[in-house]
Amino acid sequence: MRFTIDRRLLIKGSILGLGALSIPGAAQILGARGFSHGVASGEPGMDSVLLWTRYVGSGDSKLRAEVATDPAFTKVVSGGEVTARADADHTAKITVTGLQPGQRYFYRFIAPDGAISRIGRTRTLPQGDVSRFGIGLFSCSNMPFGFFNAYGHAAVRDDIDLVIHCGDYLYEYDRGHYPSLEDAVPGRIIEPANEMVTLADYRLRYASYRLDPDLQALHAAFPMIAQWDDHELTNDAYKDGAENHQPDMEGEWAVRKAAAQKVYREWMPVSDAMYDSFQIGTLATIFRPETRITARNKQLSVGEAVAGRGDLAKALADFRDGAWSMQDRTLMGAEQEKWLYDGLGKSKKDGTAWQILAQQVIMGYGRFPTNAADWVPTNSPAIVRTRLAGAVAASQAGLPYNMDSWDGYPAARNRLYDAALAADADLVVLSGDSHNAWGYNLGERGPGQGDSKHRVGVEFAGHSVTSPGFEAYAKGVPPADIARALRAVNPGMAFCDTSQRGYVSLEVTPQQVAGSWHFMKDIRTRTTDLAGTHRMTVQRGAKLLQNA
Repeated sequence: MRFTIDRRLLIKGSILGLGALSIPGAAQILGARGFSHGVASGEPGMDSVLLWTRYVGSGDSKLRAEVATDPAFTKVVSGGEVTARADADHTAKITVTGLQPGQRYFYRFIAPDGAISRIGRTRTLPQGDVSRFGIGLFSCSNMPFGFFNAYGHAAVRDDIDLVIHCGDYLYEYDRGHYPSLEDAVPGRIIEPANEMVTLADYRLRYASYRLDPDLQALHAAFPMIAQWDDHELTNDAYKDGAENHQPDMEGEWAVRKAAAQKVYREWMPVSDAMYDSFQIGTLATIFRPETRITARNKQLSVGEAVAGRGDLAKALADFRDGAWSMQDRTLMGAEQEKWLYDGLGKSKKDGTAWQILAQQVIMGYGRFPTNAADWVPTNSPAIVRTRLAGAVAASQAGLPYNMDSWDGYPAARNRLYDAALAADADLVVLSGDSHNAWGYNLGERGPGQGDSKHRVGVEFAGHSVTSPGFEAYAKGVPPADIARALRAVNPGMAFCDTSQRGYVSLEVTPQQVAGSWHFMKDIRTRTTDLAGTHRMTVQRGAKLLQNA
């Protein structure tokens, strides 16, 4: 059921109401009082949903949450009291219950002084047979690179029931580092100016991002299922460290990791569950794992593996057949793998049409073509040219180019594939991380990794909200040429776009999942205009993407 309402109640301050604007600085953020960062909802159930807000008072502040069936709040049906605690950065979360399945609701918070938050809209998950369900998929929103136009575009849609954020909700870098000061969009200033490392750093970075009106509009319009990727902590994180963490200068990894997790749970509409699943009636089960810091082994490095080896071809072969193929390498760990594999089987046994895995990194197998070394200009930084040349050589040896994705953990991926096949699951994988748009037919395994003839499922991998993709490095090369070359050497790749930003929307029905990659016309100016959309579908039982 859909509702037609006055959207000004929901998107006040969104693209429809404001032009280009600057994000306030640290002094303004820290000095803000009252309901400073809007509202959000998340992790809905059939009769419950988690509500979030931030209210800054002189200390702890007791708030009243109200849930109603109408935006005028003439019929309040649920709510409760919750404290915006000073020791939680003045954030407040409450799970309200007693709601009806598959219904839209409106919610707000009321402060002790009578101040009222903005109105949010949310929805419970449906029960029983479901004819249609809409999902929005987002990832990789680096504020200085551009405006969150993808959020603004999605926020005014009536056909989305739930949004999923696969991670990189924000970035940790210091001001002037990814992007450079020259490449940063004017007015898109992050706080603090330094890289976020401490508890206070993480809090201030979230506070600066969450002032963005389009991000606030998205949260106010839909419930969200969210999971961190790496940049909510720091780049290329794993259980024992991260590429962008230097213990000698930034302290113990465990301390930084704990601070990042604490602040994420303060600022996001999420529970404390590390991984979870959500049931969409008989239509779909959505599994939300944690693939970063619970059990992920450190990423392998092809460069380190071949360093000092005279015979490059042999060194690559040894790496491929040795470290890369180790059976005990994992992203999730044995306990979580069992949870997921059992869940796939139970979902299918219970008669659920689709098994949707909403996770962080690309699952499809990706290698570079031999001409990829020609994609970057000769005046590119030496490190870029060196890494690309190495990736090409690795691909010629049958190795993928991204060791931070599932490609770096082939044995773990094979276990997941085997579990999906054993369950006869209609698997749909949702991913982010790469900044580019990909559609994959899943099933291909690496050299020596076993049978690759079975179709396992499909993958809709979303492009970024703002973070740059291939186009930032392959300047001057037509994106269509890059896409054509990548697809030619990757049989499982059904679609790719390596040059545009945006988001994915999915329409799930009992017989089909249709996914649309929406490409924003621009991110350096504030606009919801689209440059285009590419749509693909998978029929139940087919496990194969087709152009729509």
